[in-house]
Amino acid sequence: MATVMEFRRAQRAEGPATVLAIGTANPSNCFDQNTYPDYFFRVTNSEHKTELMEKFKRMCEGSMIKKRYLHLTEEILKKNPNICEYKAPSFDARQEIAIVEVPKLGQKAAENAIKEWCQFKSKITHLVVCTTTSVEIPGADYQLTKLLALSPSVKRLMLYQQGCFGGGAALRLAKDLAENNKGARVLIVCSEITVLSFHAPSDTELDVLVGQALFGDGASAAIVGSDPIITVETPLFEIIFATQTLLPDTGHAIYGNLSEAGLVAHIHKDVPLLISKDIERILEEVFRPFGISDWNSIFWVVHAGGRTILDQIEVKLGLKPEKLKATRHVMSEYRNMGSACVLFVLDEMRKASIKKGLGTTGEGLEWGVLCGFGPGLTIETIVLHSISI
Repeated sequence: MATVMEFRRAQRAEGPATVLAIGTANPSNCFDQNTYPDYFFRVTNSEHKTELMEKFKRMCEGSMIKKRYLHLTEEILKKNPNICEYKAPSFDARQEIAIVEVPKLGQKAAENAIKEWCQFKSKITHLVVCTTTSVEIPGADYQLTKLLALSPSVKRLMLYQQGCFGGGAALRLAKDLAENNKGARVLIVCSEITVLSFHAPSDTELDVLVGQALFGDGASAAIVGSDPIITVETPLFEIIFATQTLLPDTGHAIYGNLSEAGLVAHIHKDVPLLISKDIERILEEVFRPFGISDWNSIFWVVHAGGRTILDQIEVKLGLKPEKLKATRHVMSEYRNMGSACVLFVLDEMRKASIKKGLGTTGEGLEWGVLCGFGPGLTIETIVLHSISI
């Protein structure tokens, strides 16, 4: 008879959790950032607000964004005119779209990750799904289980309303699940569309314009497991350490209100300053056990939260411009996609490494950090170890 401790040890993996595959997806509907202001004010019947339109154009020009992907087309908006009217009751219409489209977009990203993984879907033991877009019971995790034809015994966890730090939170949870369940293969899916937060411009609530300038639609997925089977799996990054930090007295900085008119996000102008103020302290605590204090000696996977946030972090930590190149690329090509962003950046990082002939992961560097920021203010910090193949 096995003792309790022997049974407990037998249940757990030997090695650290490892990212085994990454997949991403976007809606087919793509907009150029330069032409979006004219489109946005036209479809919301706001062309008469000329001063506000000029302000929005300046915001878009300074955003570092070139294009965006959106599920909402002009045809969809015409069928749902209340979505285009400021604070008009429209939650039911938005929710009907979100319930269907969030899992569908997540399915595309998940299928891309599974294809790269080259294993049977029946080997997926856990499913972690994250979205800030929809609210329903059973949730998007249930819908994805059916869409992907996963095993009925797959163990599901649904993360709602995490905001932009959700991707880091999902990866942190996947680490715990993989390391504490021998043989586990955890599928993470982060899927976000802006149907709940699309709003007509307001003369009094400028936060609406910030949201329309920054956010886009996308889904990302990853498969995480410990003790990879080298003959059939290709490990990319080891997840060595993961933590979450709540910055004190910053609850006012990012928050959202869900109402009959949808979700209105409020983003304080001091968010970049608040994040940069504490980022070095958090990094010092996290990397002290590894003897790392030179922030240019590691690779960076940072949430594409906005140009000013990235600029402030770069200045505060003395980072070389190339350190945030992957994040700036994702920001430029896709915008801020909420929880889905950090896995897009991780994917861009390994693609850039391959292109440069620096292995398949961290641009030739052994250690790296993944950072996610969101409401709270909450910072997710994950230490990654590159596995160069």
